[in-house]
Amino acid sequence: MASQYVVGDEATAIHQTAAELRRRTSELKKKAPTTADKATVEIVALMFQAILAEERIPFSARVWFARLQMPVLRVAIAEPEFFGTLQHPARMLIDRMGSCVMGFDAAAISGSALEGEIRRVVQVIEQYPETGQRVFKLVFDEFVAFLNKYLTQSDATQRLMSVAQQVEQKETMAIQYTIELRKMLNDMPVREEIREFLFKIWAEVLAIAALRYGAQDEQTVTLKRAASDLVWAASAKPNRNDRARVIQDLPQLLQRLRQGMSLLGIEGEPQEAQIKTIGSTLSDAFLSKTEAIPPAKIEAMAKRLANLEDFVTDEGDATDLPLDAASIELLLGVDAASLEIVPDTGNKVGEDMLQWAHELQVGTWFMLDHNDRVSQVQFVWRSERKQLHLFASSDGRSFLIQVGRLASYLQAGLLVPAEEETLTVRATREALAKLDANPERLLN
Repeated sequence: MASQYVVGDEATAIHQTAAELRRRTSELKKKAPTTADKATVEIVALMFQAILAEERIPFSARVWFARLQMPVLRVAIAEPEFFGTLQHPARMLIDRMGSCVMGFDAAAISGSALEGEIRRVVQVIEQYPETGQRVFKLVFDEFVAFLNKYLTQSDATQRLMSVAQQVEQKETMAIQYTIELRKMLNDMPVREEIREFLFKIWAEVLAIAALRYGAQDEQTVTLKRAASDLVWAASAKPNRNDRARVIQDLPQLLQRLRQGMSLLGIEGEPQEAQIKTIGSTLSDAFLSKTEAIPPAKIEAMAKRLANLEDFVTDEGDATDLPLDAASIELLLGVDAASLEIVPDTGNKVGEDMLQWAHELQVGTWFMLDHNDRVSQVQFVWRSERKQLHLFASSDGRSFLIQVGRLASYLQAGLLVPAEEETLTVRATREALAKLDANPERLLN
């Protein structure tokens, strides 16, 4: 049975709801068959009194929280572990909804889609009173899915997420491609200049090509082949036929190298400097001043490059991902003015801090102290590979923080939860304090 209250006068609604809950609590205690049940009724009632008195929850949301008292009471009587673990679905739901709404002002909540979702969640629970924690688990999962969409629905945020995701994918693939190229060249006598070019530039070229065109697109395949062609061209050429082939193929190879560098934005003088270095090595190879590489090894490298994606994985620690702030700002254009990019600094942080960073819950509010400016921010999104985390402040600014830096901020106290305790922990503590002071109320 839902509580009745005067719509339009939210303070009156809270008082009427609280009075009705006290009346129903009194009736339930009289009917409770055991002393333990009477105690459960009283503790749950006191918990919800504390929640109703929480001024940081807007009035319009508080009334819906209050309507959870009876469904929660049923669960608490049937499942005593409700009081013993924060992971009970009913507590997780109340805590997640509480941590989300306590950062907004009343005007931002009233009439919003967030308030509508809280209303829907409560009504679903009221419709299925006999299903216990199963219905709480169901609506908790639905509420989390709703938050993921609700907090990132603006066009600006969607664009930022898309760009950040692309940068993360590109950088992660570049790291993986570099590792694979190092393996391929490990036992090949390749000049250091060519190694550096392949590891530092061509791995990025292949990554951005795979992201932009697809790993097996003709353009990407051509760029992959250019890597093995370059290694072959840079090996000694004592054979006249090989020298003739180099002369014939060189213009096309250099054109592919230029195309690849252009993909990365390496143009003009920087590009010419790379071509000059490569040209010098190829000249030495032509004069047999470099070491020879067996054709079979070159062919094996070409085949592995063609199917490079089969040899790389998403596993392993990627906290050293180089977050390319310049790329994000370039892709976002004018939108970057309200975005603060906070990349890793390379400082080592404890595994427990990294674990905490990975476990942050979307919708939770924090106090962020960045560059000596404190802002209240809400955690709104984490990237697919969990390397990038987006926080939004109430003044319209956004912070894109890399996971290692996020862990450092948590460790240094520069990012702290706005609420030290979850809503149910605080409410339970206040309820038990009242019972300690007035134990007789358990039986009255």
